[in-house]
Formats: sequence, C-alpha cells, structure tokens
Amino acid sequence: MASTIRIKIQMKLFPVMNSRIPTAWLLLFKFVFFLVPLLYSGCDRKEEAPRISLTDNLIIERPQQGNTPPDVINIAIAAMISPQETYVSYKALIKIVSEKLGQPIKIVQRKTYQEVNDLIEQKLIDAAFVCTGAYVTGHDKFGMELLVAPVVNDAPLYYSYIIVNKNSNFKDLEALEGHKFAFTDPMSNTGHSAPIKMLAGLDQSPENFFSETLFTYSHDNSIKAVAHKIVDGAAVDSLVWDYLNKKGHHDTLMTKIILKSSPYGIPPVVVHPETDRSLKKKLAQIFLEMHNSETGRKILQEIMIERFVEVNDDIYDSARKISTGTVRK
Repeated sequence: MASTIRIKIQMKLFPVMNSRIPTAWLLLFKFVFFLVPLLYSGCDRKEEAPRISLTDNLIIERPQQGNTPPDVINIAIAAMISPQETYVSYKALIKIVSEKLGQPIKIVQRKTYQEVNDLIEQKLIDAAFVCTGAYVTGHDKFGMELLVAPVVNDAPLYYSYIIVNKNSNFKDLEALEGHKFAFTDPMSNTGHSAPIKMLAGLDQSPENFFSETLFTYSHDNSIKAVAHKIVDGAAVDSLVWDYLNKKGHHDTLMTKIILKSSPYGIPPVVVHPETDRSLKKKLAQIFLEMHNSETGRKILQEIMIERFVEVNDDIYDSARKISTGTVRK
C-alpha cells in the first residue's frame, strides 16, 4: 500500500498517512539537503511576501482580508507554478492589464487551488487565473464563470505529461509501478485527475500502483522533484513544462516526457458570477484585444500565449468527466 506525503510549497512535509517511517525520513533528508537550497526565494507562504511596486499602478503582494483600498482590483493566480515563477511569468501581463484598466492590481496567491476557489466563491477577489480542475469544481459548485482563455498552438487546449528523469530507464507508465510519484494538487486536472485516469486504464489506482505519492503544490516543483531524483515520475501541466523548457530551464533539461494525455480545455481566467458587469466587460476586452498591440503581442509571446479568446464551458467536459473522485477502475 502506497504512502502519501503532502509537501508544502516550501517543501515542509505534511503528516504522513500509512507511511513507512524510514522512507519518509529519507525523503525529508533529501528535500532538506538537496531540494530546498534549489527552491526559489520567497516561497514560504506563511509569511507575508514583501511588497514589490513595479509601477504606480501595479502592486504585487499577499494581502490580508479587509485591507485593500476600494479602487484596487484583486486578481488571484493559482499556484500552478511556484510563487517566484508566477511573479516572473505574470508581472508584465498584469502590468498591461492594470494600465489599460487605469486601476492598481493586487496579485493574490495561495498555496492550494482550493484556497483560490474559496476566495472566488466568497467574492474576496475580482478575477483569477485558475487550473482546469479548479474551474470545473468551482463552476459546478457555485457557478464560477469563464471570462477568457488563452490560445496555445492554435487551440485553447493543453495536456498532462508524465515525466521521468532524463537518465532513467523508464519508457512508459507501466514501468513506474512500485516507484515514487509526484502529483501537483488534489484539484489539479493534469497533475492529479488525468494521471489517475491513465492508471484506471491499467486497472490500477495510485495507492496500489506506486510505492509512495506526494503533492508538490506547483508543477515546476514537480518537475524539480523529478530532475533531482526526489521522485521517479510526476504528472505535470504541458504548458508549464513547455514554457520552462523553452527558457532552457535546467530542470526540464533533466527530465523527459514518456506519456502525453488526450487534450483538455486550457486553464482559464474566471470571475464570480456576481462580479460587477462593467468590470467583467472591461477585463474581458483588455484580454481579448491584448494581441492587437505590439507591446501586448511581445508580452504574450514571452509566456507562449498567442491570444485570449472567449470559450464555452463544454470544452471542459472531458476534464469534468475525470474530476478526482469520479474516475473508477
């Protein structure tokens, strides 16, 4: 029976369930001495992140409830990538949205996808970049509403990659039986639900198939765990792996893809259904027209997005069918 170890973004271990203690301590040793020094600075979400002012209209910080001025727009970014990578990837995009909107924007980050969904449901934020699995859950629970979605490689679609270390002998998913495997977040489509579906196709479940599983809470952390041999394999978002690989990131260079899933609807930008109509219209227009300017195109090209488009909920039906808890052997 596999043990499940949940790892915070700063790589502290959660309580171990059904663990084999020596193995768990070995993992802890590896994370402390090999992985933690390699993590990006500022990843400890327990402390308020330092405020970084890029322009007069752009504020990036982790806010506390109730201290946001009324003219500030709160936009959450789910932890599909770690905090530092999120900042690097999204700062120019959010800057141009802020300038076009004529209002300051505060970026809100939380450790889990569920926490971001909770903020949307409670109407504590104005918009959010969420993963596909989080959108499916939020839409079905409280009517989370699609605003826009990015187009990558001519389609608003993406994939789950099963990756292993470049120097390993693993050729397919079956070869990972009895080995350690990393998921991203319990609500992740590509980092959790999709690989569970793959295992179901083998008449297997994570608990029976892998020796141990863990959650890293961001796709780049999962890639890092494979690159540094903390785990033997992981399921990651194709958008994140492709982006880091394009940048020549060391961790993707140390990994290889052994399996690619069928396509799923891409992670969208969303709002609460009761968000102010005028704000929704303005935000949507800014995203939809971003590729029309030279500055906008350069920003989008940098993060491998061609443009933003409006999409229908039905492109997420394939992800909805495999949402965690619905897949059975």
